[in-house]
Amino acid sequence: MERYEIIAPCHFGLEAVLKREITDLGYDVTEVEDGRVSFAGDAEAVCRVNIGSRTAERLLIKLGSFEATSFEELFQGTKALPLERFIPKDGRFWVAKAASVKSTLFSPSDIQSVMKKAMVERLGKVYGITQFPESGSPFPMRVFIKKDVVTVGLDTSGDSLHKRGYRLLTSKAPLAENLAAALIGLTPWKADRILVDPFCGSGTFPIEAAMMAAHIAPGLHRSFTAQQWEHLIPASFWKDAREEAAAEEIAAPECDIQGYDADPAIIKAARENAKRAGVEQLIHFQTRDVAQLSHPKRYGFIITNPPYGERLEEASALPELYRTIGERYRQLQDWSMFLITSYADAERDIGRKADKNRKIYNGMLKTYFLQYMGAKPPKRKP
Repeated sequence: MERYEIIAPCHFGLEAVLKREITDLGYDVTEVEDGRVSFAGDAEAVCRVNIGSRTAERLLIKLGSFEATSFEELFQGTKALPLERFIPKDGRFWVAKAASVKSTLFSPSDIQSVMKKAMVERLGKVYGITQFPESGSPFPMRVFIKKDVVTVGLDTSGDSLHKRGYRLLTSKAPLAENLAAALIGLTPWKADRILVDPFCGSGTFPIEAAMMAAHIAPGLHRSFTAQQWEHLIPASFWKDAREEAAAEEIAAPECDIQGYDADPAIIKAARENAKRAGVEQLIHFQTRDVAQLSHPKRYGFIITNPPYGERLEEASALPELYRTIGERYRQLQDWSMFLITSYADAERDIGRKADKNRKIYNGMLKTYFLQYMGAKPPKRKP
């Protein structure tokens, strides 16, 4: 079976979580860069990782890389790629996205246009045609230029992998599902520990945690662009990967996962989302203000995405809100707290410096993942 170099983009700052995830799925990581992890894999890997990855943005089969400081070099470098190994005569092909960092070529639309012309010239010569029907399966390309090195990848995923299919209803500032999963992965939380999100919004943190507890593969019930490439990936590979993932599920895991929000309409939406994800029985949602946060048990976790104050009318309320978070956290015995925020004075108002402060990019927004570590529970006697 042919081997590929597969590129998995992710949120900046969360490469280590994705690397561990790919390794756990059984594949050798070949390179880790800012915002992406590369690994070696075959057609089965495309299926298994698309279905099983909680933290990747998408999977790209690397077609090649080359240097280009002019559009002529971009044209010739693109033309030299072995496109016909992947794209059949009737395939629909285009550059879906182009990004450039610290490079001579920087106009996305010009990059896309030049590369499309080069692809047409290459494939036209191979197939002996001048007009392409483009009536077949889609083959979207993604291009990243960094310091004048062009990397071209064939997008196997289609819609971003954060789109699990369960979140039809959202709150004002929803956290992407793969970002939430990766942030949980940065914590020592396990399914046998209590987890509370006092700002649960549409339920993303609790739902992702419940899916982890039940071993539900995030991509099990969605489709991928590469499913249409049966000349490269037989349908049986997708079927086998889905059956393998489904066999890993735990029907009724023991867990204590709770989500609170002050808005009853949002809690209703969160319950609907959890139902679509198949985890509604594993999460207790409740309309409750953060000022009412309490729990009688020890050694729990708060993992949450509180308001950032991005809207001017909300910014004035942030100091009191974060003071309340700090006060309620101090009332919980031996708990850990992890929160993502762009609010620069969060630690001051919480009343305690975080044990760790990790910089994470939520899209283009620089945020901080504040980590307050509680005591570890005593080891259970065997």
